[in-house]
Amino acid sequence: MQEITFHPIGVIHSPFSEPAGVPIQPIGAHAFRGWIELLPEFEAGLQDLEEFSHLILLYYFHKVQGFALEVLPFLDEKPHGVFATRAPRRPNPIGLSIVRLERIEGNRLYIQDVDVVDGTPLLDIKPYVPDFDAHLETRDGWLTGKAGQANQKTADRRFSTSQGE
Repeated sequence: MQEITFHPIGVIHSPFSEPAGVPIQPIGAHAFRGWIELLPEFEAGLQDLEEFSHLILLYYFHKVQGFALEVLPFLDEKPHGVFATRAPRRPNPIGLSIVRLERIEGNRLYIQDVDVVDGTPLLDIKPYVPDFDAHLETRDGWLTGKAGQANQKTADRRFSTSQGE
């Protein structure tokens, strides 16, 4: 299979300098604001984005090294396959967050519900559209009954190194 190369389109800024202490999902990040500095050459791509209340951010987990196919997620005490989790130590360390858009000023997007580390390379922005993205008939797998705890948890250091401490 051919190699795929991505180039950041900007940088996400947040109050979090390291992964430890970051809310583990945007649902637990209501009080946290940040901003995106989009590279100037992509500013024209922001046209009409201010009409959306929420954005889907795709980004690179730049503070994570290596990956594991089984991980101990923050909301359970037993290991699960990495693809059954949202753990950052993945074969392709790509993250996804849904954030609230406050406003756009030039190439800066001011956002709320930020659950990423400051300086995170941004790969893409997509508008969140409930009719497309919210599915009412779902299964939560091993997270059944645990997802509500996500707003009370913050990351520790377990995914910061290749050893998974």
